Formats: sequence, structure tokens, C-alpha cells
Amino acid sequence: MPQEQTNVKERQRTDIREPRRYKVIIHNDDFTTMEFVVMVLKQVFFYSDDRAETLMLQVHNEGKSTVGIYTYDIAVSKVNKATTLAREKNFPLRLTVEEEE
Repeated sequence: MPQEQTNVKERQRTDIREPRRYKVIIHNDDFTTMEFVVMVLKQVFFYSDDRAETLMLQVHNEGKSTVGIYTYDIAVSKVNKATTLAREKNFPLRLTVEEEE
């Protein structure tokens, strides 16, 4: 009985690397209420009451704060969700996405 021959080539992947990570930064403004910022931090970023209040005060005192580090798609999704909530309540809350260094 003749033997079948197959040609199988193995491919080695050497360019695998971790996906880039992005910081979500929340910025202070004079119109968005502190209570609303805490609510966004709890609903969108899933922080506890204490941690959300601490971050809100950091934003208030320092002008901005990093609220999370995610892959690009997740970071943009969270910014869009928080921005939509803010616009529904007529707040000018601003969040940005920056590549992590």
C-alpha cells in the first residue's frame, strides 16, 4: 500500500506582543456637579463609593485624573458612555484617551 505524503509547513510567529494600553482621563470643569462625577465613576468605571469620591476630589483639586487604563476599544467605549450620560444631563464633562507611556 503506497504511503501518502503531505507537506505541512509550520509557521512561527515572533511578532506577538501585548496590546497597547490607554489611559482614560477625566477633566475638571466648573459646571458638572460632584455628585454626577461620582455617579459616572460608579456606573461606568465600577468604582466603590469611597474610591469614586476620592477620585472626584482629586479631579476637583488637581484639574484631571486618570480613572482607568484599558485597551483602546474599551477606553473609547467608556469615554463614549460617560460622555453620553453627561450630555443627557446637560453637563460639559470631558474625558480623554491617551496612550499609556
